[in-house]
Amino acid sequence: MNDLTFERAMERLEEVVAQLEQGDIPLEEAIQLYGEGTKLAGICRKKLDWAEQQVEILVEENGDWSKKPFHPIREENT
Repeated sequence: MNDLTFERAMERLEEVVAQLEQGDIPLEEAIQLYGEGTKLAGICRKKLDWAEQQVEILVEENGDWSKKPFHPIREENT
């Protein structure tokens, strides 16, 4: 599962959520889908974290341009 692309993991996560939202699946299957969804969400988060680490911003300081790591502002409780 870890070798999924971000896009495929997100697509599958959306499928899982849609199935769970329908509410017409047996409890055991719902629990299994929930577990799969949790793993997929974790994979997506790891891939996003990695992508953020790869991004640099160009900053002008004292008339000189330099590269700095990108640190996004995160909302609380995320």
